[in-house]
Amino acid sequence: MLKKTQLIAKVEGLFINPSRDTGIVSQVQKSAVLDYAGMQGETHGGETRLSCSRVAGQYPKGTQIRNVRQISIISIEELATIAENMGIDTIEPSWLGANIVVSGIADFSLIPPSSRLISESGASITVDIINGPCRFVGDVIEMHYPGRGKLFVKAAYNLRGVTAWVECPGELHLGDNLTLHVPKQPSYPHLSNNR
Repeated sequence: MLKKTQLIAKVEGLFINPSRDTGIVSQVQKSAVLDYAGMQGETHGGETRLSCSRVAGQYPKGTQIRNVRQISIISIEELATIAENMGIDTIEPSWLGANIVVSGIADFSLIPPSSRLISESGASITVDIINGPCRFVGDVIEMHYPGRGKLFVKAAYNLRGVTAWVECPGELHLGDNLTLHVPKQPSYPHLSNNR
């Protein structure tokens, strides 16, 4: 039910945030070990997590649920578009709390849920869903570009990458290629009348 594509995402950056207490900004890594709990050393790791405002329509806050937000992935191309939308020179991926930065796939944030990004070594990451912009990133940008942080949420709409979880453990290194595999499923035809 998954189709291998010719689309390749090149790993341009690897980051972890070891503690939420220190804020959203992530730290540069040369490589990353992926296991079933996510990226080793990442505060968003774990096989389960407590539900938050993003799933408030599904579960009461604090409900133990499967962690499909282990990893945050964003593209260099979309970071450049967000910066342009905000009228600033650059946005560092670490400011967004990103874990993996890739290049090479147009409209990366719009790849289908349940797509796989599979490395040449066999490590596989399953895409959960698009990552919505949040005001905390705007707060970090504000420190670097006073007066611009409040523009982030609108400027990053459908551009902040995706959240994902580890399906097959392994290691990632800078320069690795991740091949995109997409589900062979049509769009659900009854959504327009039932949202």
